[in-house]
Amino acid sequence: MWNSDSAASGVGRRHFLKHMAGFSLMAAPSFSFLQGLYAMQDKLKKEHKSLIILWMNGGPSHMDTWDMKPGESTGGQFKPMKTSADGIQICEHLPKVAQQMKHLSIIRSLVSNEGDHNRGRTLMHSAYNLNPAIAFPSIGAVASQQLASKELALPAFIRVSPTPEVSGEGAGFLGMTYAPFTVQNPAAKPNNISLPRELGDEKASTIRGDFRRQFLANVENNFSKQNRGAAASAHSDTYKKAFDLTYSQLKNVFDLKIDGNKPMDKKYEELYGNDSFGQGCLLARKLVEAGVTCAEVTLGNWDNHTNIFQTLHNTGAAPAKGGMMARNGGLLDRLDQGMAALVQDLVERGLWKSTVVVWMGEFGRTPKINQNGGRDHWGRNWSVVVGGGGIKGGVVHGSTDKDGTSVKDNPCSVSDLFATLYSALGINPDTEIRDPLGRPRKISGEKGGKPIASLI
Repeated sequence: MWNSDSAASGVGRRHFLKHMAGFSLMAAPSFSFLQGLYAMQDKLKKEHKSLIILWMNGGPSHMDTWDMKPGESTGGQFKPMKTSADGIQICEHLPKVAQQMKHLSIIRSLVSNEGDHNRGRTLMHSAYNLNPAIAFPSIGAVASQQLASKELALPAFIRVSPTPEVSGEGAGFLGMTYAPFTVQNPAAKPNNISLPRELGDEKASTIRGDFRRQFLANVENNFSKQNRGAAASAHSDTYKKAFDLTYSQLKNVFDLKIDGNKPMDKKYEELYGNDSFGQGCLLARKLVEAGVTCAEVTLGNWDNHTNIFQTLHNTGAAPAKGGMMARNGGLLDRLDQGMAALVQDLVERGLWKSTVVVWMGEFGRTPKINQNGGRDHWGRNWSVVVGGGGIKGGVVHGSTDKDGTSVKDNPCSVSDLFATLYSALGINPDTEIRDPLGRPRKISGEKGGKPIASLI
């Protein structure tokens, strides 16, 4: 579905039509530097670098996924298991991801010091603290601005989320050109992406659509020739891009029954699963393969203040007739299938080196298990998972102490994380963009970050 017109959550059909070709506010360095920057961007566009964000809305427990503490009072009910990466263990309920860990790396020493959902969501999408005066752009918007090809008919940033209003930041002060286009149901094609049926059959609708397209183009061109400024030209480009998608076969990328120009192989349905997260991961693979710069897929319900272990891995409800347990997999089961399938598919298709993947949420959860059998908000030290692009696989950066309450070595800031992701995409993390007041802002945070050397 196309979501409502919300600048904060993404871009709906109306905003896509209005703003797809707007202009950004870039810093103004020397002409020679700009020439080098443009040359670099052209090279990156040809290499088709992409970013996939696996967003765990609600704040996932790192203690029960990536940083296990067996035998400690903080360890919880789950056990660690070996993975395909030597010396790396993760939760026993992520066996499929464990097979792919040689391609992935874990940062176990992330320090955000933010335990509020809204502020954490902003920080972990933009590397900036929430500011009521300035809306900072998310990493997906920045990557799209830096890397996306203007010739691509698809939006450069697409978010797959059933609840777009709580999934993440949008384009901020970069403008709606780079805002995420939101797909709420990955199993259904967005509405209004094809020519209206009232125009007739395929042949008639194409003829009538061409006439409308040409008529609009003539109006737009005549208006632009009257020295109406850059806004008029941008408006014309906007509608052209929207028409291009309507006519392009690229719109089939939203149809999970089609893979390229042929029917989807049924093995992918089994690989990714039938739930919305798995289908979202499959759509993300299709999107980056088609040239989309950033795809973000949301898996929610991680705010587990109560009954966390049953929520993460629910082996069954009450016994059904005959004494059989009705299986009802928890969050880890859904994560395991979708995330592992995505990594495997990207690797097999030769897309892994050009696609950066990051698993993260607003914050981690407390080492201490509360009286309700849950874990509370925790930003002091927690974990994220990264891989693909220019990131090494099978590496653990940083560690926490015996019971997981403090960083033991190699602390990592949010800015360092962003610097690492941007570097893996081939973007200089010291790149600056100008906010609405003309002030330069580093894309990796207020003070900037340093890429993690062990991962790049």
